[in-house]
Amino acid sequence: MVLDALWHLENGRISLQSSDGGLDNLSAMEIFQAVFGKVREIRGHRFGDPVAELSGLTFSRFPAEPCLRVFEAGGGLYLEVGIATSTGQFVTVASGEDQVINAGKWFPVQLDAMAAVSQWLGELGVTVGVPITLGLLIALRTRGDRPAKLMDEVGVTSTTIATAATHFGKEIPGLEAQLYDYQVSGVGFLRMVAEQGIGCILGDEMGLGKTLQVIALLQAESNEERRQSLIVAPATLLENWRRELGKFAPNLNVHIHAGAERPGVVSRMLGFDVTVASYETIIRDETMFAAVNWNVIALDEAQNIKNPDAQRTMVVKRLPRRVSIAVTGTPLENKVDDLWSIADFALQGLLGNLPDFRKSFSDDLEDAERLGGMVAPVVLRRRVLDVAKDLPEKIEIPQALTVSRQFADGYEALRLTTLAEYESSGELVASTRLRMFCSHPKLTGDWDDDLTYEMPKYSRLLEILDEVFSSNEKALIFSTFTGMADLLTSDLSRRFPKGFFSSIDGRLAVSGRQDTVDKFFEHSGYGALVLNPKAAGVGLNITAANHVIHYNPEWNPALTDQATARAFRRKQTRPVTVHHLFFVDTVEAVMMERAAFKRQLAGEAVTGHEGEVDAISLAEALRISPV
Repeated sequence: MVLDALWHLENGRISLQSSDGGLDNLSAMEIFQAVFGKVREIRGHRFGDPVAELSGLTFSRFPAEPCLRVFEAGGGLYLEVGIATSTGQFVTVASGEDQVINAGKWFPVQLDAMAAVSQWLGELGVTVGVPITLGLLIALRTRGDRPAKLMDEVGVTSTTIATAATHFGKEIPGLEAQLYDYQVSGVGFLRMVAEQGIGCILGDEMGLGKTLQVIALLQAESNEERRQSLIVAPATLLENWRRELGKFAPNLNVHIHAGAERPGVVSRMLGFDVTVASYETIIRDETMFAAVNWNVIALDEAQNIKNPDAQRTMVVKRLPRRVSIAVTGTPLENKVDDLWSIADFALQGLLGNLPDFRKSFSDDLEDAERLGGMVAPVVLRRRVLDVAKDLPEKIEIPQALTVSRQFADGYEALRLTTLAEYESSGELVASTRLRMFCSHPKLTGDWDDDLTYEMPKYSRLLEILDEVFSSNEKALIFSTFTGMADLLTSDLSRRFPKGFFSSIDGRLAVSGRQDTVDKFFEHSGYGALVLNPKAAGVGLNITAANHVIHYNPEWNPALTDQATARAFRRKQTRPVTVHHLFFVDTVEAVMMERAAFKRQLAGEAVTGHEGEVDAISLAEALRISPV
């Protein structure tokens, strides 16, 4: 046979070159027939062996697998369509192209498979070359019907996305707060999520201002005429949310849906920018809440829905909403199921259904790491150490706690009895008894053996410690009363058996106090010291702890500050988070108010360490009542 054409390779295209120099491009099928079918005549051209003539090229018998590549560029997320080679490389394929050459190897391309990919992307609303949304990225990662391999070069976490979305967090009219840089980034992330109408988990560590970031989002949403948002929180924190919203977003119209203030008709809830309710109330009033198309639903302490079978979990997931925000410092506490439940609220279907999830993931480190990669785009979690340069060295967190009904009744009964017993001559003694009741009712009488029963402050303390201990860190707990120290050390040792727990108060000789501190230092895991602020508030260096919890207020702010200084002092290498727990409408609220006034007035304490306090403050402390 007389040959009249030669094989030609130029610019990634294979063709036949005739004797007059003309080039005839061949289809993938024609090249495949010539290489593997030994065909030697096509389109009237007679030619030799393509493998011999194109000696620098190898040929694949099998079509390349369609592939989707997602990547970051210029602060955005993009997608390309191509193939994945046998060496794991991605090669872009032009529309309608049926072959491609990469790294010296020729691959046929299945046009029907590529057409299926294009159709699937069209159904998702993806346009190649246009930035894709976070929601589309998640769909690409999680959809079970994806017709192509996914080459995920983003390695994206919500942190990188938040950085790209920083501009969303700036200039929010109506927000009365100066945000740190990491908070600007966090708010940007939340706003981007809200713009896309999806959801996320805000999992920042304690002390980084998760509440403020959510409030900034709600203010921004209100500015965009998107109102009617719902915050669901533990009952103890409703008052804290009311105060924080009033402080940082005073123009928002806020309704606390609780107790006698609960409206009986849905229409009364529709006139507010933000409604705040407890998990328990949501269950009781599900019909009302389900009748509202909520803009944003934010779950504070979202670990409350970690049990997927719990009633509160099922109820909140049924509520209609445009955007879901799960706020928790401990998104995964004990089991991977915990994360499934929270993630399923944030973005339903992200991790599939629960039975399949349980088959695919177990409670081991390998599966936890794999799971972390899947949820990373929708979990924004910053650690204190990650943003330490952006933070003050001491983070003060006052937490106003709402009393329970039974607690309020018990407090009022004790207040009236005490006033009748001591009258005006024993006001300090009377206030002390009320302070003891606020620490725990067991200190003044009989109460349930479960220390959390109708005792919101103790429950909140355990929530804080859960988060502290989950990071394997240590805390100092200051309480005035020895009875409370005994309750704490005994109960915490039982609840957290791997931790170190001890107490220092007037019962422990001065010579033994340093020994206790040394053992606290030496313990390799988490733990807490329960300290009396007078006995242990000076002279001790306890920088092993970077969390301080003032379980009950003191009349003298200097005593509180000196106690804090046990951890917040030289040689402390981490920011110190300081929690001030107090009940509203009790003696503790008066104490917090007076302490703040004294600091503002004089910059230091104006009373002595023995508890001297002005008569006006005492009178107010004995008059105020949660009933």
